[in-house]
Parts: sequence; C-alpha cells; structure tokens
Amino acid sequence: MTQGFTVRDSEDVEAVAAPFDVPAFPGWPIVGALPHLQRDIIGTFDRASELGDVVRIDFPGKKGFLVTHPEGVKRVLVDNHRNYGKKTRGYKMLSMALGQGLVTSQGELWRRQRRIAQPSFHHQRISRFVETMDDAGRRMIDRWRVSVPAGGVLEVSEEMMRVTLEIVGLALLSTDLSQESGPIGDAISVVLHETVWRITHPLSLPLSIPTPRHRRLVRALERMHQLVDEVVQERRAGASKEDLLNMFMEARDEETGEGMSNTQLRDEVMTMVSAGHETTANALTWTLHLLAEAPEALARLEEEVDRVLHDDGPLGLERLRDLEWTEAVIKESMRLRPPVWMLARSLSEDDEVMGHPLPKGGIVFLSQLIMHRDPRFWDAPEVFRPERFLGEAGKAISKHVYFPFAGGPRVCIGQAFALMEAKALLARMVRAARFSAVADHPVVPEPVITLRPKYGLPMHVAWR
Repeated sequence: MTQGFTVRDSEDVEAVAAPFDVPAFPGWPIVGALPHLQRDIIGTFDRASELGDVVRIDFPGKKGFLVTHPEGVKRVLVDNHRNYGKKTRGYKMLSMALGQGLVTSQGELWRRQRRIAQPSFHHQRISRFVETMDDAGRRMIDRWRVSVPAGGVLEVSEEMMRVTLEIVGLALLSTDLSQESGPIGDAISVVLHETVWRITHPLSLPLSIPTPRHRRLVRALERMHQLVDEVVQERRAGASKEDLLNMFMEARDEETGEGMSNTQLRDEVMTMVSAGHETTANALTWTLHLLAEAPEALARLEEEVDRVLHDDGPLGLERLRDLEWTEAVIKESMRLRPPVWMLARSLSEDDEVMGHPLPKGGIVFLSQLIMHRDPRFWDAPEVFRPERFLGEAGKAISKHVYFPFAGGPRVCIGQAFALMEAKALLARMVRAARFSAVADHPVVPEPVITLRPKYGLPMHVAWR
C-alpha cells in the first residue's frame, strides 16, 4: 500500500497463531516484533496490515494491535474513546518535552485544559491571524528573492520550519521567533529524534545518567523551556497582547472558574510551538514535493492563485476562502504524506474491536499513513488527485478513513489554524515561484513523531 517508500521486505508474511483471536505479525520470543519496528516501522505496519483489520504486533512487555479499518478507528477514537488513553511509552517520552499539554495529558486534566483552551480556537478568533500568516509569507518571499537566483536551490524543509515557527511565535506569543529558528528548530529536532529512539529502545538508560545522548536531549529541553518560561513571566508582569497566550491567560474553566497556572501555560505553549509549527511545515514541504511531480494539478493551482491574488494585495479572509483548489491540494498532500502518520492509544479495560477481544494494558496503533493509502477505501490511492476533496465527493470521505488531525473528542484543536496557515503560505509561494526537484537527491520519508523528509528537501526555484 505504501509505494514510493521502499519499505517492503522481499519475503511474504503470514499470520501466526495468537491468543485473543487476533492474527499476529511474526516476531521473536521476548522481543517480539521490536527488531522489525526499529529497522523499518512503516514497512512493518504496511506488511502487518495485509494480515487483517486488527493485527497483533508484540514488543517487550506489551501487546500491540494495529487497527486498519474505519469501524475500528471509530471504536477507538469516538465510540469508546474513554477506554483508550495515552499511557504509552511514546507519550511518556513526549511528555518529557511537552509536559502535560493537550497532546500528552489525559483524563480530567485533559478535559479541563480542553475546556479552557477551546474558545481560543473558534474560527472567528483565529481568523484574525490571517494577516499575520500572509505577512510572514510575503517576508519569506522577499528574503528568497534576495538570496536565491533564478534556477537556484532552496532548502525547502528548513524554510518551511522557519516561517511556520515565525507565525506560531507571533500568533501565540507576539514574539518573532524567526531569529530563533536555528536553535529552537534544532532543539525541537533533537527532542523528536531522541523521543523516537527512546520509544524504540525500551532498555535505554534513565535520562538522569549523563550519556552524550542524554546531555544533548537535556540541553535541547532546557533551551525550549527557558524560552517559554521567559515569555510567560514577562507577560504575567506586563500588559496584555492580542495573541493566543493572552487568550489562554484570560480564559476560565466554564465549570470551575479556574484559569491556567504558569506550569500549565508553559506546557500548552510548548505543545503549540512544537506541534504547531512542525506539522504544518512538514505538510507544506511534502506539498511542494508532490506538486513538482503533478504538472496538471500545479497548473490548476497557479491559475487559481493568480486569479485570487491578481493584484498581489493582502490575502484576507475572503480571498482565503476562495482558494478551494489550494485547500484540496493541501488535503491530498496530507493524505499521501500525513505529518502525523500514526496514533497510539492504551487500553484502560478490555474491549472488543472488529469482533476481536483486546486486553487491558494493550496498545492500539492507528496509522494514517496506512489508512490513507488503503485501496479498499481509495481509488488509485498512490496517485496525487486533489479533486478527491472537492464538492460532494470531498464531503463523502469518511473521517475515520481520512484523519490527518486525529479524530473524536481529541481531534487536533489547531486544525483550522493549520489549514488557514498552509493555504496562505502555499498561495504566496505558488504566486511567486515554481519549484522543481533536484536531480538524484533522495526523498525518503522519515517517521519520527512527524513524517519528515529524512535528507531534507532542496528544490530548484524558477521565479514567475
């Protein structure tokens, strides 16, 4: 199902007998399928998905279950979501960086934080940031025109990280983090890679032991925490500003009347800064890559952008709404290269999914990367076809087959913000330039917490 990733092993895989009436991916005693996952987690999930809608994938000390059917996705994310928490090794490791923000918290703490934060992300409130997004896109293009000659090469992945970090800094903190993009971007990258390493190496040493790897991670965490703590402290002592942090500070729980503590504010800011710029940056990076291989889709995109931005004036909310094909392009890109490529949930109690009993303490995996390419649910799943998301056809797509922002009560709170940002930046880039591949550069998806191009993405720039 995942062509283009070069992930399949040559041998066929057959299910082996397993308890709990679930077909099992073959593994070894004690370590289970962990060596497969460490070597090639995407390929392992891909091959396991061929064994059934629910497949057992064992790893040390835990029973894992890959679910690849919309009925099962709905069961986990919606119908019985309270039974599926985040007591997984992955979220435990991620909480080292993000604390107990909306991504990592659970139970009553998560429900309280969600109640407080939700009003800040109503469409009417976040629409005020369209100008911020558009201005950042214009500055980015101006910078490129000075530094990149016609036909020159631009490291797209780095630039997308830089501009999305600038936008999230301005929208969230009224602080221009673009000058911080190097150290902050590097720190986030270290945290993501080290988190994945610790997830897939269950015998790793405690973080308190000062190995070179641990020292690198601790320095990255300290850099991120220092930045956020300084901003929160300054804001507590100063005047209010028109940004998301101010909304968080003023918001009160509708049930208790309580606001967020400094620690909770830091955790939410850490979550928004990390997840809020990393995912959108990767979505835009993959979009430019896919467009370079789809000339008809690109031509239609250029026509729409040229028509909507014919006078090169401010984008504005109304113009943003007119970019229908632009939005379809982004959604199709997130189908083929979902920035969040996998979700993990822990079973609080026994449950039954797709007729299969799953035990308390097990871990359920839902992979957007697998589901978004399943030929049972998509016509020509490997082909880039943005028209899938237009009109009635787009409305008919099941949210349990296509779920780039997760789903159910824990659907990403920032999805509307992210789509607005991606549309605004893509429109500015397409209006200004055409991007093409650099010959012989390997474009390999790397599944860290998000799906990144492993070797970056340099592209040629032809100014329009």
